[in-house]
Amino acid sequence: MPIPQHISISEYDYNLPDERIAKFPLPVRDSSKLLIYKDNQICSTIFHSLPDYIPENSLMIFNNTKVIQARIIFQKKTGAHIEIFCLEPVLPADYATAFQQTESVVWLCMVGNLKKWKGELLQKTIVHQRKEITLSVELLENNGLTHLVKFSWKCKDAMHCVSTTTFAELLELIGELPIPPYLHRETCEKDNETYQTVYSKIKGSVAAPTAGLHFTPEVLEKLGKKNVQIKELTLHIGAGTFQPVKSEQIEGHEMHTELFLIKKSLIKTILQHLGKIIAVGTTSVRTLESLYYVGLQLEKNPKADAAILKVTQWAPYTEEATLSTEKALQNIIDYLDVNNKEQLELGTQIMIAPSFTYRIVSSIITNFHQPKSTLLLLVSAFVGRKWKEIYDYALTNDFRFLSYGDSSLLFRT
Repeated sequence: MPIPQHISISEYDYNLPDERIAKFPLPVRDSSKLLIYKDNQICSTIFHSLPDYIPENSLMIFNNTKVIQARIIFQKKTGAHIEIFCLEPVLPADYATAFQQTESVVWLCMVGNLKKWKGELLQKTIVHQRKEITLSVELLENNGLTHLVKFSWKCKDAMHCVSTTTFAELLELIGELPIPPYLHRETCEKDNETYQTVYSKIKGSVAAPTAGLHFTPEVLEKLGKKNVQIKELTLHIGAGTFQPVKSEQIEGHEMHTELFLIKKSLIKTILQHLGKIIAVGTTSVRTLESLYYVGLQLEKNPKADAAILKVTQWAPYTEEATLSTEKALQNIIDYLDVNNKEQLELGTQIMIAPSFTYRIVSSIITNFHQPKSTLLLLVSAFVGRKWKEIYDYALTNDFRFLSYGDSSLLFRT
């Protein structure tokens, strides 16, 4: 397979006027526009009509991650504001365990206004369950763009009370939902509802799987009536999803590693539905297409550990990929059986760009993405040079762009 490192990102640019970026969602989720691309033809409808365009007996896969209140603002005595943006847990590294801690955690964070933070302890006092709790934050390690930050909390009067407040509760109390920076506005109360999908469950993302924001219980019910199977996986979306490619060629762009979880039962279902799999959102696409390369590694080494099984950025272009998709998926099922595991939990750094071979996903539901972004590269890898015609159609026909914008249903040729 050709290696796409030397692709010039300028080839994936287009003019996106600021007024075409949806700053707020529509009042009704499924009243958004939906572009349909199938058999080299483009048309449009309203999202609540989506089930009419989905083939019966398809398997539709959603990312059930939930956005956390990841942004915390501290004010120093000098008046300076320090913004701490939680990216992923380090100690403990498991999301569920980290959220349940009641004393301290260490997270990898981005820090705004870092030059004003000289390493002193930052503190904030809050009231929870009639207890005054002091949250202290310490900068452990400065790593350039990201930093190790320790959060510690206890009752202000530690002699007479013990805090049982979890880190998850702390974030709910003092954190803010991190809406995308390109919206150029502050988070408002309504975002706490509208920037979550109706099926979000597993806390861990700092961005929403935005293709899913259009779904309503009514749309899901109509899909069920067409015998479309609805299944879920989890990929916790990192801040890297907001970053456009800044290097001239894509080899200079580093993909952030993201954690995904997928149940063995779902992998078995995927195996039975190859050719009929619809991924809701690019995060579902990245997870599903990563599975092939996990299975490929297991073909070489059935006893491989998580470090070896992690999908690296350029794996799709450097690995000898002659294994069938069926065999790759069966390798994962066998691996989970041998290790008495019911789900696969791994990191993926996969870069999906033109020349990539899609092996699992047949159709994609996705929003309209930023110019010069890895997400636009992913779409181009799916529909080829037709992406320009699709985006020109959306711009000409008043589609709304980016996270709170309209969406598209793309079928593979």
